[in-house]
Amino acid sequence: MTLPSAGFSSFGKAAPFWLSLGMVPLVVSGALFGGWTVILVPVYGYVLFSVLDSLLGLNATDADPDTPEDDLFWYRAITLAWAPIQFVTLFWVIWYTARAEHLGTLETIILFFGVGTMTGAIGIVYAHELMHQRSRQERWLADILLAMALYGHFRSEHLLVHHTAVGTPSDAVTARYNESFPHFFRRVLRQCPRSAWTAETARLKKRGRDPLDPRNPFYRYAALQAAMLLLAVLLSGWTGLLLLLWQALVAIWLLELTNYVEHYGLTRKYLGNGRFEHVKPHHSWNTSFKATNWLLINLQRHSDHHARPDRPYPLLQAHGPDQAPQLPHGYPLMGLMAMIPPLWRRKMNPRVRKWHAMYYPEITDWQPYRTGRHEEPA
Repeated sequence: MTLPSAGFSSFGKAAPFWLSLGMVPLVVSGALFGGWTVILVPVYGYVLFSVLDSLLGLNATDADPDTPEDDLFWYRAITLAWAPIQFVTLFWVIWYTARAEHLGTLETIILFFGVGTMTGAIGIVYAHELMHQRSRQERWLADILLAMALYGHFRSEHLLVHHTAVGTPSDAVTARYNESFPHFFRRVLRQCPRSAWTAETARLKKRGRDPLDPRNPFYRYAALQAAMLLLAVLLSGWTGLLLLLWQALVAIWLLELTNYVEHYGLTRKYLGNGRFEHVKPHHSWNTSFKATNWLLINLQRHSDHHARPDRPYPLLQAHGPDQAPQLPHGYPLMGLMAMIPPLWRRKMNPRVRKWHAMYYPEITDWQPYRTGRHEEPA
């Protein structure tokens, strides 16, 4: 079912996607009051929205993909406003916590786990939306959000590597069948910065420029991240630096946990001569749970994002089980499962094998797809 664009422009229609703002007062409350309040952000992000998914169920309704851009004002507004909101919240809580005598070590660790949940589950997800837009302002906001998580290279890796190579051995963030998340996480932390740099330098070379050309965005990433580190130190010394680093690690963990879930075990068919088939809807896991799609601005409609990377999030189309593989739960609950590899394999490996039989019954040996070593026909 497709919704008409009429009435789509009202704030009421966009309001559910503003639920991310609920994390800000929860972070502030945790810092001010300590105690049990430091767990409020994780409970909000992981537990509440998973419960809401079970209560509200699926939403397979699509917006008209031809909805005029002017009708998307209230949907874009939250993504544009989030960078300054997050910046103020993050550095206020770094400043305050370093001086808060009522916060013990464990409370501080849990509080900044919640801060990392905010900068990862919301900040990086919004950065992902912004980096795909044509506006320079939006792309700059994406870089600022990523800099707060000290992960600026993600923009280059995502746009130049992931969208081109998803489902192939060249894409580090396509999790391999039977690969545990801890192994995946170590691998992408090692491989992705290098692949992002290689992609950017190759792009510059095509334009006749040196890798050290000032237009290499890695200079911008480094400058923004250095500014965030310096500000944390100026506000709260070494304590501020440690707090910034801890929340950044949590945010990066959440990003890569999401990457792990999105494409686990799904590969594109090898055609020979180093070529793979084009990306299709069945190369991404999807889920249409209503509540977590509100929180994650439709990130879980992932197949359509790969089909139309520049399509604004409110217009992403739901792909049903006849078009793409479906996750049994929303991303928060799937991410928690991924942290327990035996549980994850028991839940997901049968689904991957079903996917093999449904889309590629002609492939009898999947080992080359798991190792990335495809032999050419004689």
